[in-house]
Amino acid sequence: MIVKVILVLACSISGFFIAYFTFPASEFPSLEWWARPAGVLGGLLIALFVIKLEQDIRKLTLRVILGGVGGMLLGLLIAFLLAYGLNFVGKIQENQQIVPWVYALLTGIMGYLGLVLGSKKVEEFSLFGFGQGKEKAEPRILDTSVIIDGRIADICETGFIEGTLTVPRFVLEELQYIADSADSLKRSRGRRGLDILNRMQRIPRINIEVVDQDFPKLKGVDAKLIALARKINGQIVTNDFNLNKVAELQGVRILNVNELANALRPVVLPGEPMAVKIIKEGKEPGQGVGYLDDGTMIVVDHANRHIGQVVDTTVTSVLQTAAGRMIFAELKAVLEDRKSQASAVSKA
Repeated sequence: MIVKVILVLACSISGFFIAYFTFPASEFPSLEWWARPAGVLGGLLIALFVIKLEQDIRKLTLRVILGGVGGMLLGLLIAFLLAYGLNFVGKIQENQQIVPWVYALLTGIMGYLGLVLGSKKVEEFSLFGFGQGKEKAEPRILDTSVIIDGRIADICETGFIEGTLTVPRFVLEELQYIADSADSLKRSRGRRGLDILNRMQRIPRINIEVVDQDFPKLKGVDAKLIALARKINGQIVTNDFNLNKVAELQGVRILNVNELANALRPVVLPGEPMAVKIIKEGKEPGQGVGYLDDGTMIVVDHANRHIGQVVDTTVTSVLQTAAGRMIFAELKAVLEDRKSQASAVSKA
């Protein structure tokens, strides 16, 4: 902030003296009353423009900045060569008044093309070992739910995820809003999310990058996350099933922590025996519901009379989705009775 204040003062004072010496009172008495304030105002506007430009450039990598500068210099060189060649064109030789305008036109066009193409195509440049030999990794953007969940921190600590993780400013603001909620449950969830971020910042191979990019016209954090991911060509790390589906419809890649957890769970196959404690009744008549140690729900047919008991079951099917895994089973005794009845019918 101190450096910015010094820059504003330096530019304003410089603008004042530039106007003072350019339009001296002895030669331009009629301009004295507005030339110097205009010089101060011009210097102030230049300082504000430089500060805004610095904030935008800060978001770019050094590689992109060097590519843009190199491309612009190459474009200006081409513009100079073209302008030099146009000096030999007959109509331009006859009318020298258009020469400065031709120079300005070529300089603007070639400088702009060089700047844009240089910054965009520098990622493809690799010569004599300079530059990246592989495609740049896509940014990984954390959403609110995956931060509060906390499993992403455990994954980072194991070393399976390294590098930079992006946290938008509007996600931090939502966490702060939840942490300040009057509801005790929401307040604890928000504080847990902030604690998880502090914990991840201390992981050696992880860099938490906070970006200030916002989309004021969009309502809701999910919509802003999708817009940010599309703008920077990033991936959203989440465990929100609805955000997963909406983002996929808009062509945004999702890294779902629930899908990773499902992939790492032990495989349960139909026909496998399993001992389950029935906790409550299911939605359908006769069903009982139990849970594995990792939270996987098991729906057991004909088990509503065994609530609070551990029963022997046989897995009949497994349903796995991005929202989680669900196992369907049947009481082993009922299944054996059914098989014996079927066998007796077949013998008869």
